[in-house]
Amino acid sequence: MPTSFQTRWPSLPYVLPFAVFVVFLALQQYSPLSVTIDYPLRVVILAVVLWVFSRNVIDLRCSQTLWTVLLGVAVFAIWVAPDILFPAYRQYWLFQNSMLGHLNNKVPSEVLTSPIVLWSRIIRAVVLVPILEELFWRGWLMRWIISPRFQEVKLGTYSPAAFWITAVLFASEHGGYWDVGLIAGIAYNWWMIRTKSLGDCILAHAVTNACLCWYVVATHHWEYWN
Repeated sequence: MPTSFQTRWPSLPYVLPFAVFVVFLALQQYSPLSVTIDYPLRVVILAVVLWVFSRNVIDLRCSQTLWTVLLGVAVFAIWVAPDILFPAYRQYWLFQNSMLGHLNNKVPSEVLTSPIVLWSRIIRAVVLVPILEELFWRGWLMRWIISPRFQEVKLGTYSPAAFWITAVLFASEHGGYWDVGLIAGIAYNWWMIRTKSLGDCILAHAVTNACLCWYVVATHHWEYWN
């Protein structure tokens, strides 16, 4: 992205990819395209947006690679544990209601039969989502809450308000999985404060999502992808 854009709208590289992703999710059921075209197209668009607007602020360097991977695996275990230990856990109104929506185990048949669609979902979850979400939540929002001049706030700077507001909003993004989303948000926030590294948070998030993709495909618990 040209430096002039970054100087004029410093939040843009952090916010725009996430905004595009949220719009895609909101409009997913209204797409006139078949999923075999729609899913790969969205992956391409998200990748282009990240490259054009955000490549100058993406830092994939890790300082604690082993512990970061272990954290990602731990968050995955926490994510699926309630449903494994208590199968009816998410049937309560706290997780399925008119505001949060309803979880189901149905997935379009095209996803099951098309390798292109399946791999598009996996690439989006493992490669793109960790980058665009970490840019937004921990690269931008945690700092912007501390000061609108967020560029002057170092990555991983601790503020109770920034920490908990970010964690709660991150949880709300995950609908009926808000409880484990909150734990994940706390874990990723803590890791950002501990490592001061966007790359470590991206890797932890990617590992969690990779494990979750494996679990979904292996067990056919497609509700995690709704």
